[in-house]
Amino acid sequence: MKTKELIDQIKIKKSFLCIGLDIDLNKIPVHFLEFEDPIFEFNKAIIDATHDLAVAYKPNIAFYEAYGIKGWTSLQKTINHLNENHPEIFTIADAKRGDIGNTSSMYAKAFFEDLNFDSITVAPYMGKDSVEPFLAFENKHTIMLALTSNEGAFDFQTLKVDGIELYKKVLETSKNWKNASNLMYVVGATKAEYFAEIRKIIPDNFILVPGVGAQGGSLSDVCKYGINANVGLLINSSRAIIYASKGNDFVIKAREEARKMQQEMEAILKSIIA
Repeated sequence: MKTKELIDQIKIKKSFLCIGLDIDLNKIPVHFLEFEDPIFEFNKAIIDATHDLAVAYKPNIAFYEAYGIKGWTSLQKTINHLNENHPEIFTIADAKRGDIGNTSSMYAKAFFEDLNFDSITVAPYMGKDSVEPFLAFENKHTIMLALTSNEGAFDFQTLKVDGIELYKKVLETSKNWKNASNLMYVVGATKAEYFAEIRKIIPDNFILVPGVGAQGGSLSDVCKYGINANVGLLINSSRAIIYASKGNDFVIKAREEARKMQQEMEAILKSIIA
């Protein structure tokens, strides 16, 4: 998917919501366990109930790998359902891959060609030759970890190197990599005050923002500092939406939570246009 198509969907849906599909069989309604593929059936129900409110879905790959071959089958069925029935949706493989060049090329092939995701999250610790193989794929996007929302982020990401925080060095350096126009970045919502500085370095790129909702991040604060002329944000919410209820009303409750976020986003977009 081209960036312009994503921007168009944001305008059409008045939303920049990404729904995380982090599926734990211990948390989904028990009646799904009767299905041959409970993970896919749950995902399908969530997607079909919320796709008009969201512009992206983000399966966290660990939640599928944990179930072995069955989990990978569920993942493939999920992405096929999205691509075939909701092709306007931007899909994110939250895989956090990153390795030496030929290995990264194989990871990229797996997620971009075989599974046909629009994007993948990547860890940049190994540098340029671990990221550029992902960037080589036309109309695919590499979402690079920049400043994450976990407690351990401060172990390395904010350390100063020659007087500059490491995450800023990562951002600046990545701008010079081949096909850097295909880069997006991950910045946690719990780091909202950092967005103003980050936007000075990457004013135009999309930023995937986890941490709103269950992790305590503020949508209004993120938008205050991080939004740009094309919105430039994908706000992810996982648990707050997909596990809004464990009862038979789970679809209704999931839609209600997604709708609340979409309405808040619509109000923010109106204020920007005004």
